[in-house]
Amino acid sequence: MTDRRAFLKTAAAAAASLAVAPGIMKAAGPAENPALTGGHNTLDGNGLIVPKAQGLKITGTFLDEISHDIPHQNWGEKEWDADFRNMKAIGIDTVIMIRSGYRKFITYPSPYLLKKGCYMPSYDLVDMFLRLAQKYGMKFWFGLYDSGRYWDTGDLSCEIEDNRFVIDEVWEMYGEKYDSFGGWYISGEISRKTKGAIDAFHAMGKQCKDVSGGLPTFISPWIDGKKAIMGTNKLTNDQAVSVAEHEREWNEIFDGIHDVVDACAFQDGHIDYDELDAFFSVNKKLADKYGMQCWTNAETFDRDMPIKFLPIKFDKLRMKLEAAARCGYDKAITFEFPHFMSPQSAYLQAGHLYDRYREYFGI
Repeated sequence: MTDRRAFLKTAAAAAASLAVAPGIMKAAGPAENPALTGGHNTLDGNGLIVPKAQGLKITGTFLDEISHDIPHQNWGEKEWDADFRNMKAIGIDTVIMIRSGYRKFITYPSPYLLKKGCYMPSYDLVDMFLRLAQKYGMKFWFGLYDSGRYWDTGDLSCEIEDNRFVIDEVWEMYGEKYDSFGGWYISGEISRKTKGAIDAFHAMGKQCKDVSGGLPTFISPWIDGKKAIMGTNKLTNDQAVSVAEHEREWNEIFDGIHDVVDACAFQDGHIDYDELDAFFSVNKKLADKYGMQCWTNAETFDRDMPIKFLPIKFDKLRMKLEAAARCGYDKAITFEFPHFMSPQSAYLQAGHLYDRYREYFGI
């Protein structure tokens, strides 16, 4: 009986070693096979049975303090300082304030927006984020103002007017004061043939670059895939865009904006995991064609659940980052570290995701 048990355990361990990850097709040799060396059935001491560090590391994150669909954590500077320290520990060098305001709530005491009826914020988050970025050797990218009119009308061009004033005053208030001011995020989130998108991205991108002496700009649109279900209770979109349609539509958009938009970070959560390579390859091809940087917005929240929104399962994040690496992407950013990946997040699962991420990358 003892010999039979030993045989079955050895056979099971050997079989498991054949399926460690997609793309590994051969059986492990004697030196690699835990069953033959007496070790555990893992590729490292943390229990991982997949090759480590095959994905593109996350080196940037959005900071979402003006939101309408995730809760505020009500952090002060002490908590934000700790979070910048946690980000720095895993190699994040870029922080992006996702928007400087949304409707009447704003992140800094904007003379222009206060006159327009926006509410006075308790803290100047722009100044704080710039100081913390400087302290931790990061670059801060300023996200433009979102009046909400685009979401009401479907026309992105209505965001140009307010941002004409916001861009100028922000550069005057902070741009030359902090070396950490590293770029601009044009915050209008679009998917496909959005009315006014090319003109709006071009106008705002050009003004950002002109006022700041050419600092870089980027956008983070979403792919109209099977998980693009805004405003519904469904989990799938029955009118998802095809890869060919996606390529045609974004070829037209990139053609109209590439001279003033330096990078595009498509949100990666609206397509399924077996579609990643097909869409990512198109994104990289288009970015290369127009001389733009190809980033991925590796979402760290889960779109596969009816609950909006909780930290993502680690395997899902791993698969997305590995696809970005396979397709030769230039940078991975995430939406967003403080809520969905931070050890001090209001969500307990976020700290566990941080730990799994560190194990995988050996950090």
